[in-house]
Amino acid sequence: MSSTDELRSDRLKKRDALIAAGMPVYPANTERTHTLEEVITYFERLKEEQAVCIVAGRIMALRGHGAIAFADLYDGTERLQIFFSKEFMEESVFTQFMDTMSTGDFIEITGTPYLTKRGVQALAANSWRVLTKSLTPIPTEHFGLKDEDERLRKRYLEILLDPKVADMFKKKAAFWRASRRFLEDKGFVEVHTPTLETTTGGAEASPFSTHHNDFNLDVYLRICVGELWQKRLMAAGIPRTFEIGRAYRNEGSSPDHLQEFTNIEFYAAYLNFNDGLKLLEEHVQYVLDEAFAGQRIFTIKDFEVDFTGPFKKIDYVDTVQEYTGLNVVTATYEELLSKVVELGIVHEGSNSERLTDTLWKYCRKKIAGPVWLTGHPKLVSPLSKENPERPGTVFRGQLVVAGAEFDNCFAELNDPEDQRQRFDVQADLLAAGDAEAMMPDWEFVDMLEYGMPPTFGAATLGERFFAYLVDKPIRETQYFPLMRPKTETEKIVEEGE
Repeated sequence: MSSTDELRSDRLKKRDALIAAGMPVYPANTERTHTLEEVITYFERLKEEQAVCIVAGRIMALRGHGAIAFADLYDGTERLQIFFSKEFMEESVFTQFMDTMSTGDFIEITGTPYLTKRGVQALAANSWRVLTKSLTPIPTEHFGLKDEDERLRKRYLEILLDPKVADMFKKKAAFWRASRRFLEDKGFVEVHTPTLETTTGGAEASPFSTHHNDFNLDVYLRICVGELWQKRLMAAGIPRTFEIGRAYRNEGSSPDHLQEFTNIEFYAAYLNFNDGLKLLEEHVQYVLDEAFAGQRIFTIKDFEVDFTGPFKKIDYVDTVQEYTGLNVVTATYEELLSKVVELGIVHEGSNSERLTDTLWKYCRKKIAGPVWLTGHPKLVSPLSKENPERPGTVFRGQLVVAGAEFDNCFAELNDPEDQRQRFDVQADLLAAGDAEAMMPDWEFVDMLEYGMPPTFGAATLGERFFAYLVDKPIRETQYFPLMRPKTETEKIVEEGE
């Protein structure tokens, strides 16, 4: 029998002993009156009043010393030492606790605030009862979980044992909360748009597909957060909307990309392009204030990034030409391909749009940022309004940070004829085998025929941006990233260790 099996067997015996004594081991209720944080915050007053407090939590450590014992209790708000002594409780109650409780168990304690001889704030237990009997021992806090696969499969243990990971997720919650508050304060209305679509408009990516049994219809999981739906709401007379939601892309994994992620998109009627960039910059500053205590300088992927602002602007065409010597707006397909081959860039796709995007991605890896990239070629921006002063380019911006793009934003195209022509180009790319070309949404064009106001739109400060701020792979910043199920052989090997 392995040591794990022996420990589990011992805990089962303790569970059975509790049941035999008439104590429920998985009760449905608790009589808790105070969180541990409340006990610590108001400790002096509670001690002076000799207040009886009922607390609950998980035993993280347990130390016995003859007639006394100490337990470290954690309830998700704070940690507090619990002092057990035959002086404060009946000997039989004390003995039952020592004979049946283990680290990892959830218990309820009734006691009074107590200052130990070493001056440590504690609760002197008068009575206790079990709330959940743990059957498998949790790893020690000192050693924790070291194997990456195990950490991500048993994230609940990593969060419990590693305060840095728990703190990261608290920051992430503050990140989303701050974004929502900022947009609401700016007059945006939160909306929820379909995640199942018959076309995956709004971005260029390979979708997941499924089948709608009731409609007998093949559908896709959305690849962006409701772009074409939110633009319809602009036509409906709702001037400012936003959505925080999941998007799905059936593509490869990397430290920067997962197939499932959370993003934010917002749309604002009558907001000019440059004013939209200012709004996005203000959004970044607000979120850093709220979620990162005003921090402005971050180390991200070996870059030092200073978000103090204002952010500099760089031009897409000029930047690519500076790094490669090629003007991507006027270059022919042959010239684009020749430059990609000359630079030794591994690329996918065999059309001018893909090659242009490939050259830009080669250049962006050298930029620390934050800078606004503007002046994108029309070819790579099928939903953005053309800049009449620079034919062949559009009103589009992206915030470049540590060699990556964020805050993808546009002066949205609202000319139905122009949109129809650009969708025709995308349809041709799809027919030619370009899996990342955008699926045309002809009903969206119908909406534009009725009229959509001038609109600024952005996909902003999503999950990947947060991952960059904490300088971690994106899967490390998700509670439960998708994992391959373990094979039966792997399970057998693991159980035998």
